[in-house]
Amino acid sequence: MTERQLFSEDHVLFRDSVRRFMDAEVAPFHAAWEEQGYVDRKVWLQAGAAGYLCPTMPEEYGGSGVDILYSTILTEETARIGASGLGFGLHSEIVAPYILHHGSDYLKTKYLPAMASGEMIAAIAMTEPAAGSDLQGVKTTALKDGDAYILNGSKTFITNGWHCDLVIVVAKTDPNAGSKGISLLVVDTTMAGFTKGKRLHKMGMGAQDTCELFFDNVRVPAANLLGQPGDGFKVAMSVLDVFRTTVGAAALGFARRALDEALARIFKRKVFGSKLADYQLTQAKIAEMAVAIDASALLIYRSAWTKDVKGGRVTREASMAKQFATDQAQVVIDEAVQLWGGLGVVSGVTVEKLYREIRALRIYEGTSEVQKLVIASKVFEGYPHD
Repeated sequence: MTERQLFSEDHVLFRDSVRRFMDAEVAPFHAAWEEQGYVDRKVWLQAGAAGYLCPTMPEEYGGSGVDILYSTILTEETARIGASGLGFGLHSEIVAPYILHHGSDYLKTKYLPAMASGEMIAAIAMTEPAAGSDLQGVKTTALKDGDAYILNGSKTFITNGWHCDLVIVVAKTDPNAGSKGISLLVVDTTMAGFTKGKRLHKMGMGAQDTCELFFDNVRVPAANLLGQPGDGFKVAMSVLDVFRTTVGAAALGFARRALDEALARIFKRKVFGSKLADYQLTQAKIAEMAVAIDASALLIYRSAWTKDVKGGRVTREASMAKQFATDQAQVVIDEAVQLWGGLGVVSGVTVEKLYREIRALRIYEGTSEVQKLVIASKVFEGYPHD
């Protein structure tokens, strides 16, 4: 089945337009962005004007109102050119849906149109030094004081953190209530007591402005609460399915690029007088890479289709897509490096860069190990047991 059979004509046209945008507005500048440690804000405005920010959001708030397959296509094509610095997915598929589905009309009107245009950049602050995938482990607190919450704590590994104009903060509004004491607050970065720490240097993703955030008695209006007090865990989980699907799509894009690079190399590189492509062992490796990529794609597209058609939670499908695609992309890229030989580990060569870029995807938005626990729990739900 070809891509044009898998998607509607509109999906195919959208993929073509994204490729042109990435080739013209991102690829020529990405290396420079990696050197400076962040992308230029200009590309956010360009993406907003092209309709690539918050595409699934309703048109009344500046989005395009399209289905989630568009988001997977956008993420996949971004990764396929090796552009790991753009934090569009988190901005569009986590923060925007949080505000859209759980925010007041005031919050929607104030923030969503500016997010769709790229005038405001958004982040989500969950992770802390001692709390990663386990939200119940957060230490940041937001205690009620009249018509506001007083926010104290710190966050780390925050994508878009250095650029962000608003951030959704996961905090404990009732430190004694466990998961029922967690809430989400929309924090404007102009609020007193909010500071941004240093940008963090990572194994890969050099152009992604990951940083630390600090909150020192930040007074956040109660109107900036998402949902009800204590709803934070439920609210947080409500959109992670979609974002985990798009993380899988990013891994798919990286893997596709790795296969392209491997094919380009094996038809040029000679070993013992013959092209590397002529050896059966090489052909077997290429076959395994292609199968891993196609299997990943089907899991990712299934997750998006299920969400689009049925709505509701797609936890099982999304966790399968995220876990399998990120793990397999790691294998595919490793094989591509191997096929490139010594040149494959030279700094700056595409496959070497992909090797560094892919590693984080098996960690963030729930590690591969966490995904396996989630998948198993969903399998257990359908099996009769005591």
